[in-house]
Amino acid sequence: MPEQQNIEYKQSWHDDYLKWVCGFANAVGGVIYIGKDDAGQVVHLADYEKLLVTIPQKIRNDMGIVCDVNLLEEGEKKYIEIRVNPYSVPVSLRGRYYYRSGSVKTELTGVELNEFLLKKAGKTWDDVVEETATLDDIDEKSLQAFIQAGREKGRMPETNGLSTFQILDKLRLTERNKLKRAAIILFGKDPNRFYPNIQVKIGRFGKDSTDLRFQEVIEGNLVYLLNEVALQLNHKFLVRPVEFEGLQRIEKGEYPVSALREMLLNALVHRSYMGASVQIRVYDGKLSIWNEGLLPMGIDVESLKREHSSRPRNPKIADACFKAGYIDSWGRGTLKIMEACKDAMLPEPEMLEKDGGIMVTLFKSMVDSGQDGRQDNGAIGGVMGGVIGGVIGGVIGGVMGGAIASLTERQKDVLKLIKENNDVTYKGIAEKLSINESAVGDHIKALKEKGVIKRDGSTRGKWLILINI
Repeated sequence: MPEQQNIEYKQSWHDDYLKWVCGFANAVGGVIYIGKDDAGQVVHLADYEKLLVTIPQKIRNDMGIVCDVNLLEEGEKKYIEIRVNPYSVPVSLRGRYYYRSGSVKTELTGVELNEFLLKKAGKTWDDVVEETATLDDIDEKSLQAFIQAGREKGRMPETNGLSTFQILDKLRLTERNKLKRAAIILFGKDPNRFYPNIQVKIGRFGKDSTDLRFQEVIEGNLVYLLNEVALQLNHKFLVRPVEFEGLQRIEKGEYPVSALREMLLNALVHRSYMGASVQIRVYDGKLSIWNEGLLPMGIDVESLKREHSSRPRNPKIADACFKAGYIDSWGRGTLKIMEACKDAMLPEPEMLEKDGGIMVTLFKSMVDSGQDGRQDNGAIGGVMGGVIGGVIGGVIGGVMGGAIASLTERQKDVLKLIKENNDVTYKGIAEKLSINESAVGDHIKALKEKGVIKRDGSTRGKWLILINI
């Protein structure tokens, strides 16, 4: 059996592998085999008797948990099986926390660690009570605008005759007669008084990110930001203003309004609210929105481009926004962005995990989508081929360049690793890029279908790159 999300092979024991035990315990559990190579073949453990005593001791002494450690045999070769059960409480290894996601073991620190500990306690960041907040901190205009939007969509519970606190309680934004963090984020008069960086920064750039021409910083609650950011984009940053009207209608402009709407909502609803502010960068040929907070464990960027489950970072905020009709609850936001760009005959938007967060970029044309201001390689290949080799050269050059230009950033990363090492394995690529092996398989399949690579041989074969790069 090959290595999987919950199976790990190690030829010999090293105390560093306690991190894998910790990662499995904090995730969904798993099995570690000591005495097997990467292909799952038994290589025999000479010191198995000693390890049968020391491994359980180290697990118990360093993590305070108990695992089944079993001696197994294949022929005359001995190997050890360590079965790790998932734990409902957080497990640390000498004060450090690890988590197994896909085929990657990750140390949790900072915001990720805080969210992990809250999750183990049955909480999320937005579900925690803000002890110092009172009803005086709630902006009534924002709350009423929110209720009106929900009534138009038919999702809002009945609120007629209810007090402000009763409305918030009905939205599940209170506990023990106190306000939760989600209430402050959604409707607070001044959320920045409680938490840093509850704001959206918008910058207008020239040729690259070093050429900042002017900027705006918008502070306020989520309901206010949704409307004010749209107004600022229209008045100062977009060459061809678009009619947002509550971010509900789709009008023709520089970018599809529905795509901008979903990008902004995703950034505000799913961001890490203890991190940096949401940042919007507007260039001549593209517009990007970045929010801090990586994707949930088990979901990668490629998952966003196909049907996927909804796993909101801030479920209380997300539930309220669903009731207001701002979002749906099926994880379709990123699919709507892609569909809107396709309908507008624009390039596929780029989605990246970058600098501890998620960045989504819209492009005005294929030239702009050459990523970070680079020209479209397909056009260059076509022109150069035509000049050097006539019609045939132009066609070949255009095809080669077009193949490169059509690749996503992650596919380019995979191609780069293959170029550096033509016998690299799926596991090797997954470890280098910190993604799971199934995602690697999807990228490899796409590269094959686009005629970029092929496999020469099977298990012991090598990768062949079919175009000039």
